[in-house]
Amino acid sequence: MTSLLSLLDREPAVATAGIDLIAAAIENQGIDVAAADWRPPLAGTAEALADLAADDHAVAANAVALDRMLGVRPKLVDIARAGDVISTLEPGTLLHAGPPIAWADCSGPLRGALAGALLYEGLASSPDAAFAMGAQIHLSPCHDHQAVGPMAGVISPSMPIAVVADDASGRTAYATLNEGLGKVLRYGAYGPEVMERLRWMEEVLAPTLRAALHSVGPIDLQVLIAQALQMGDDGHNRNRAATSLFLRHIGAGLLEATSPSQGERTQVFRFIDGNDHFMLNLVMAAAKLHVDAATDVAGSSLVTAMARNGTEFGVRLSGTGPRWFTAPAPVVDGLYLGAYTAEDANPDIGDSAITETIGLGGFAMAAAPAIVGFVGGSAMAAVRRTLEMYEITSTEHPVYRIPILESRGTPTGIDAALVARTGIAPQINTGIAGKEPGVGMVGAGLVEAPLACFVQGVRALAGP
Repeated sequence: MTSLLSLLDREPAVATAGIDLIAAAIENQGIDVAAADWRPPLAGTAEALADLAADDHAVAANAVALDRMLGVRPKLVDIARAGDVISTLEPGTLLHAGPPIAWADCSGPLRGALAGALLYEGLASSPDAAFAMGAQIHLSPCHDHQAVGPMAGVISPSMPIAVVADDASGRTAYATLNEGLGKVLRYGAYGPEVMERLRWMEEVLAPTLRAALHSVGPIDLQVLIAQALQMGDDGHNRNRAATSLFLRHIGAGLLEATSPSQGERTQVFRFIDGNDHFMLNLVMAAAKLHVDAATDVAGSSLVTAMARNGTEFGVRLSGTGPRWFTAPAPVVDGLYLGAYTAEDANPDIGDSAITETIGLGGFAMAAAPAIVGFVGGSAMAAVRRTLEMYEITSTEHPVYRIPILESRGTPTGIDAALVARTGIAPQINTGIAGKEPGVGMVGAGLVEAPLACFVQGVRALAGP
């Protein structure tokens, strides 16, 4: 397929625009066809797109937002208790992934994770009691508190979290520590083994990591992520290289620490070594730091959040600040664990699509061909998905590069106007939670962001 302008350089031929069936029919008659890759904008956006295109300020605004986003240098600086560092996390409040939601509308995995948090905090004595008091707690999106959480994304005051900071701006972002896969809180599980792991993370993992981190100093996450992309990671669903690099960075601190005990430090090493997804939460916090720097630039159509609560999918734009544009959460097309099937799956959930907003995850799948064994598809399809994402992004990342594409930078900076103009949906790779509370993880796969969110966003940005 070619652009419309390139047709001017050809010998006279039949030209088609965006209608493959007609092009094929003409070619079958032996006539030379010049096919242009074109499609009309999403329904209801033509006028808004025209207004934005005519506004010189919109182009400048996007440049400012993108410059701010790429100017961040995220570093892991501390491990802390959520209630001690997230000043807006008030008593009686639990944070969750995705746009705002009421208890009555919560999906099964989100309810399970919220109930688990109440058990973990000692606010409920049993699962039944936790579910009964669900409607009494105040729910608030992680994104409203400089935080992100994978899957259900629940953060409660006693949970240990990673503190990621940017020296130049003084901004910080937060994320929980990764529990591993299977029956874990973020997938909606809340059984005794989940509680035992969470308490071990609070009492052993967090203080051990904190001591080791203070020994070795802040860890530059951007450098680590960039190295991991060269080693086959995508930064969302494949973090094997990044986790290994993190363990290498923190290893000296684990060896040199005098507290906790050697046995506990060995437990921490083995826990991280056996959890390839450990780095995911740190990557998410780094991504949150990037996009927060790009928020509130008047007139900018840069996407600053894509997040799902298991019921709705939400998008935020730089130029519209904290406002959410939502649509029903889609169902993930994926691979299932054991005997689980699509019938067991909850719709898409989690804040982890924050990685796609900075050129990772589904946008960097060409760097991670092995990921198809986890989320489905083929290696060539992964490359095609990445190539398509260049059509809806503002730039190529100057640091995150893809070896198989001649070290081309990952497609970065989703432009909602380009999504509306092309009809190309952002691609996300993700885990799949069971739809019933307590089930946990049932699979992983691929999903597209709902285009309706971008239609709403573009129209709001253009104004009345």
